[in-house]
Amino acid sequence: MNETEAGEPIEARLRRGLGLRSIVLVGLMGAGKSTVGRRLASRLGLLFKDADNEIEAAAGLTIPDIFSIYGEPSFRDGEERVIARLLRAGPLVLATGGGAFLRESTRERVRERGVSVWLKADLDVLMRRVRKRGNRPLLQTEDPEATMRALMEIRHPVYAEADVVVVSRDVSHDRVVDDVMESLVAFLDPPPALAAQ
Repeated sequence: MNETEAGEPIEARLRRGLGLRSIVLVGLMGAGKSTVGRRLASRLGLLFKDADNEIEAAAGLTIPDIFSIYGEPSFRDGEERVIARLLRAGPLVLATGGGAFLRESTRERVRERGVSVWLKADLDVLMRRVRKRGNRPLLQTEDPEATMRALMEIRHPVYAEADVVVVSRDVSHDRVVDDVMESLVAFLDPPPALAAQ
């Protein structure tokens, strides 16, 4: 890093490193993708989009209604189309639904047009957050905690394919945003010693 880069704000370095790529937040429900994404976009002067909101707008239905009327496979097809459309419109910050990154075709699109960030949270943090809202179709079960544990087992190995992993913990959202930005800059613009390895 030269002297001018040393004094450059992290936001400017990150925007330059991204170019036309989008930042795509992945992770389980309750990881903070929408909240962190909105603040991250604001800091970077980028558009923020929540894939779930975009799906609801396109379908004219809520996600729980889409699940109950058409089923999860139909929802996942629509989700894939919406994410592809949003990524073509980048650069932006995109919060995806918990299952979106599981589709190989979606992961491939994200690799082509974005940088993926897994917001990884512990079970107790996720459960504390999701209990505040009753609109999680996959958690409408006898034992939501066991369901979440099963989802973690299935999804964590796939989320681990993300370019960057940031722990979403019980600190201020702005602190998590800072962690995301620092991790992204390290990924996009590694120090020369690391880049040579």
